[in-house]
Amino acid sequence: MRWKTTFALGLIFASLVTFYYLYEVRWAPERERATAAKGRLWTVEAKDVEEVVFKRKANTLRLKREGDDWLLLAPVKTKADGSSVRDLITNLITAKADREIDPNPTNLPEFGLDPPVVDIGVTVKGKSEPLTLLLGGKNPTGVWVYGKTKDKPGVFLLSDFLLRDTTKPVADYRDKTILAFDRKDVTGLEIRIGGDLLVAEPEAETKWKITKPVSLRADWDVISDFLDKLRFTKVKEFVADAPASLAPYGLDRPTRVSLSLRKEKDRTSQALLFGKPAPAKKGVYAMRPGEGSVLLVGDDLWEALPKNVAVLRDKTVLDYDRDKLARLELESPKGKVLLTKDGEKWQIVAPEPFKADDGEVGGLLWKIRSMRAQGFLGDGPAAIDRYLARPEVRVSLWEQGRSAAKTLLLAPSPDTRRGKAMAYAGVTGQGPVMLVDAQLLRDLAKSATDVRDRALFSFFDPKEVKRVRVKSGGQAMSLERRGETDWRVTEPKAGKARENKVTDFLYNLRVLRWKELVSPKGEDAARYGLDKPSFEVTLYKADGKELGSLVVGRKDAEKVYVRAGGSPTVFALDPKQLGDLPKIPDDLQG
Repeated sequence: MRWKTTFALGLIFASLVTFYYLYEVRWAPERERATAAKGRLWTVEAKDVEEVVFKRKANTLRLKREGDDWLLLAPVKTKADGSSVRDLITNLITAKADREIDPNPTNLPEFGLDPPVVDIGVTVKGKSEPLTLLLGGKNPTGVWVYGKTKDKPGVFLLSDFLLRDTTKPVADYRDKTILAFDRKDVTGLEIRIGGDLLVAEPEAETKWKITKPVSLRADWDVISDFLDKLRFTKVKEFVADAPASLAPYGLDRPTRVSLSLRKEKDRTSQALLFGKPAPAKKGVYAMRPGEGSVLLVGDDLWEALPKNVAVLRDKTVLDYDRDKLARLELESPKGKVLLTKDGEKWQIVAPEPFKADDGEVGGLLWKIRSMRAQGFLGDGPAAIDRYLARPEVRVSLWEQGRSAAKTLLLAPSPDTRRGKAMAYAGVTGQGPVMLVDAQLLRDLAKSATDVRDRALFSFFDPKEVKRVRVKSGGQAMSLERRGETDWRVTEPKAGKARENKVTDFLYNLRVLRWKELVSPKGEDAARYGLDKPSFEVTLYKADGKELGSLVVGRKDAEKVYVRAGGSPTVFALDPKQLGDLPKIPDDLQG
C-alpha cells in the first residue's frame, strides 16, 4: 500500500507543477493580452498601424509610416515627431468605451457627432478598410466625450484624452529636430556669411583646424558648443509654410551653415540657413534648404555660431601636457623662482631649496592652461618682438623629452575689453600676440614664498604619534598612547587623559598653515614673544624620533607668532586657525 500512496502523491504533485507551469508561464502572456484587450474599440498592434488620418474643421492631419519613421503628409509634407506619433497610436489602439449611451440615436447633432469634431481613420496592415471613429462633444461632466464608429449606430462615452490628442495643433506632431546627425560623423563645417567663407575640419578627437580663409588652429570649445546646440536645440515655432517671399524673414540672403558627414563614398551633407533675428521672440528665423517651411530657432543657437575667424580660431595661449611637466620657472617683479617635479610633488630649487605647495603650483598651472585670448594683435615672432620686448612676467615650462622650454610672456597693455584692463600675452618664438585679462599679471607673479609649502608640520597621521610633550604657563606634562585611542598622562602625575581632547589637538596641529614669513633667520625673537613662549608642544613617534614641534609666542587680534621643527624662522598664523590652545594640565587630563 505504501508504494501506491507514494505514487499517487507524486502524480498529484506532478499535475500541480504542470498546471502551474501552463497557467502561470505558458498561458500568462496570452491571458494578460486578453485582459488588456477586453473592452477595447479595436484589437490591433501598434506595429501594424500604417497610417492615421484626422479630419477636423480647421484641417486634415495625415500621418504615414515610412520604415521606422513617420511622415506628416498633410496639411504640410515633412518629417513627423516619432515619439508624439507613437504615443498617439498607443492611445488610439488601447481606447475603451466606458459605456453605451444610446444604441440607436436619432439625433446625432445632440452629441456633437453630425458633423463630428474629429473624424479618425486608422489604416492597419492586412485590413482592406480603415478603422474609423467619430469624436463629438463632451458630456455634461466634461470628463468624457461622445463617440461612435462609422459601421455601428451606437453612441458611447470615451475618455476625453483622445479628443485632446486628436485636436492638438499640427506643430505638435512635426519633428522639431533642426538637423539630425551624429557628432562622430562630422568631417567638416562650412559657414558662409555675407561674402565670407569659413571652413574648418577635425584633426583629432578634440582638435580642429581652420582651412579657409587662413590656416589656423580652431577653437574646439567654440565648435563643440555650436555642434551640440545644432544637434539638440529644437524648433521653437513653425512660422510659415511656403511663404510668398523669404525677404521678411531675411532668408533671401541667408547665412548658410553646412556640415559634411562621413567620408569618401559615404559622404553626405546637411545644411541650415539663418535669416533675421526676431528679438521679441528671442529667436532667429531659419530654414532647411529644399524645404519650404520657415522656422524659428532659439537665439542661443545664432549666438553660438562662429561668425568670423577671430571667433573660430583657437584662443589657447599656451598649450602643454601637464602630465609631462618636469620643470617650471617663474620670473616677475617678485623675483625668479625655479621648481622641479619629483614624482607627483613639486620642489623649489631656487632661490633656496624648499618643499613647494602642490595646491598653489597646481592652481598656477591651471590658470596658464585655462588662459584664453580675448583679442589678437599680430601673428609671428615679429609681433612678439614688438609688443613683448620687455615682459613683466615670464613663465617657462619644460616637458619631459623636450630640451627647449615653452615660454609664456606677459606685459601690461593700454587696451581694455568691456571695461576690463588687458595685458599682452604670447609665446617666445611663435606668436601670435594676444590680449588677456590683466589680472593674470598678478596671478602669475609668484615669489618663492608664495609657492612654498606653508604647512608648519610635515604631513603626519595622528595615529603615528606615540608621545606628546606639552609646556604652558610654567607647567609641563607628557602623554603617551597605550592603544589606538587610549591616552594616558605620564608626567607630572600618571593618570587617564581626555582622549577626545588629545585627538582633536593633534588633528588641529596637522592642518596648521602659516600666512606670513616674518623673520627667516629668527632675528629679534623677543619682539615676537618667542624668548618666553606661551605654549610649546613636541610630538614623538613610537621609535622615539621627533615628528615635529611648535613654539607659540605673542598673540594679538590678527597674528600669532610661532616657530616650528627646531628652525629659527618666525612665522605668523591666523589666530582663528590656531584656536584655543589647551590649558595645562586641566584640559588634557581625565
